Amino acid sequence: MRITGGSARGRKLAAPKSDLIRPTCDRVREALFNILGERIKGARVLDLFAGTGAVGAEALSRGAAFALFVDHSLDAGRLIEANLRACFGQPSAAFVRLDLAHPWNPRLLLAKLEPEARFDLVFMDPPYQRQLADHTLRLIEQADILAAKALVVAEEHRRVDLPPAIGDLSLEDHRRYGESGLWFYQRHCDMLT
Repeated sequence: MRITGGSARGRKLAAPKSDLIRPTCDRVREALFNILGERIKGARVLDLFAGTGAVGAEALSRGAAFALFVDHSLDAGRLIEANLRACFGQPSAAFVRLDLAHPWNPRLLLAKLEPEARFDLVFMDPPYQRQLADHTLRLIEQADILAAKALVVAEEHRRVDLPPAIGDLSLEDHRRYGESGLWFYQRHCDMLT
């Protein structure tokens, strides 16, 4: 695994020693960030089910202002920390250990942001076909953690059906890469100006 673009392009990422972590492959990650383009610059990024941290690290390499990595495993936390140190030294990033498969309070994640800030981009790559993507999308939509025009990207097995809308989140795009699928949900909300 390597960073596919940005300031750390070509840097190798440490791979997990366990089959419990399934990292997003380089090809899918590169396609994802090509789709996002300039949207990543200056963004506050939330990487759920982070595993190796490859997606959040890619975001930092391409200009994200901050990345919060969330995973239930301390081994994943150590792997993410090692990958970030190898690529960036001291990036603007944090790790939170949280089991996303069980009930959790998404507002705990805001403690890592500056006051009043919200996430611009959320990436989630749960274990395939365990119905965690749908469940997590619903939690994210209901919590007050998203910026006004946030984008939530879910990676799941290509055969999974995710809903066309969840509250203020509406499906804007769906792409397939081998066995993986990417669902792009845009937040639409009425903003008083």
